[in-house]
Amino acid sequence: MAHRSRGIPPSEAESWGRTYEKTPYRELPWFSARPYPWVKENVVAGAFRRGSRVLDLGCGAGTNSLFLARSGLRVTGIDLAPGAVDAARARAGKGKVRAEFRVGDVLRLPFTDRAFGGAIDVGCFHTLPVRLRQEYAREVARVLRPEAKLLLSWVAREHQSPMGPPHRPSLEEVTAALEREFLFLRTEFRIGWRDHLPAYHSVLERRSAPQPPPR
Repeated sequence: MAHRSRGIPPSEAESWGRTYEKTPYRELPWFSARPYPWVKENVVAGAFRRGSRVLDLGCGAGTNSLFLARSGLRVTGIDLAPGAVDAARARAGKGKVRAEFRVGDVLRLPFTDRAFGGAIDVGCFHTLPVRLRQEYAREVARVLRPEAKLLLSWVAREHQSPMGPPHRPSLEEVTAALEREFLFLRTEFRIGWRDHLPAYHSVLERRSAPQPPPR
């Protein structure tokens, strides 16, 4: 029988929901009205074929999703927090941008196998507890077509501030979690465009064949 994740713990899902209930999305520290520059660079460079269906994992209030849609892509954004999805839908409606937004769990994605030709994740993966990272890799790989690109950005362990995600992974840890399902095409370290936040950025490709055994 195929592995099926139990998903993100209900307590964490409820916590994210309360965050958007208590604080207007524009006041949340991770919100930006502009798309993430690294995502924009890669989309402009052709990471996704025009017209492809692309998944925004942990879409928040939808800024990156709206950019993708305006770039000629068919976008679905997914987030645990109903308040985030409501905000994204409202912004899409106001801007007359066609994009789909759904409440959902990145460990139990409500999509069929190979439904998407690409995906982005800006700040979702690094919020997951260590024990759930491989489940994330399996589930995201399941909904991507072979050779589809995943643009993944995460706060680096070098970020020492008490504010920020509690599970800031090293490059070695990310590779251990994802390499069975994905090829790492390119990875870079940058000091972020906002608040000098150190972050890693990887362009990954969904494997079209199983990872070879060690030798």
